Amino acid sequence: MSVSEVTIIDYGVGNLLSVQRGFEHCRAKTIITSDPEQILRSDRVVLPGVGAFGDAMLALDRLGLVTVVKEVARRRIPLLGICLGMQMLLDESEEFGLSRGLGLISGRVIPVPHKALNGEPHKIPHIGWNALVPSRGGSGWGDSLLGDVREGEAAYFVHSFMAVPSDDTHRLADCVYGGHFLPAVIRRDRIVGCQFHPEKSGQVGLRILRSFVSQ
Repeated sequence: MSVSEVTIIDYGVGNLLSVQRGFEHCRAKTIITSDPEQILRSDRVVLPGVGAFGDAMLALDRLGLVTVVKEVARRRIPLLGICLGMQMLLDESEEFGLSRGLGLISGRVIPVPHKALNGEPHKIPHIGWNALVPSRGGSGWGDSLLGDVREGEAAYFVHSFMAVPSDDTHRLADCVYGGHFLPAVIRRDRIVGCQFHPEKSGQVGLRILRSFVSQ
């Protein structure tokens, strides 16, 4: 049986080694690289990310990788964005002013609401374990990388902004924070984004990574 290969894009932003260890636990061969040719001949590509949206897009652009990631999507190579990497899949972000994203899934990155629905302030950033629930406008997740995840199982989040697709059918799963439904997993074609960190989400996260490796 052939070993699945996953390429993790290195553009100076992200928990590369944690992501690599997660995939290696799933028996995938991993490559960490910023080489465009290597990325474009990959079986699967991961775009990790932590920090500020605008800085991350600049870092990606300086390496000439914005067009490369777009070409990955055009070629229908499975692409997974993690945390900030998920947010970068969208058109633009409001973080520290308006910044352009990759435009692979139509939508905007906006702040997580600073108050719960009952008007009480709650902690920002949203940090910790939170249950995954099917998005109300979505079509279910049985055929997705969440296929082995049960409704209500939890993943680990750390974020102050949230990626909101223009089309609700691109929302696969949400989490609920202070009564607000925050997008947790988004999808269009073979492009998927996780707002949480699957590599830090225990057995649930490993099941998600394993599904990505096998798709």
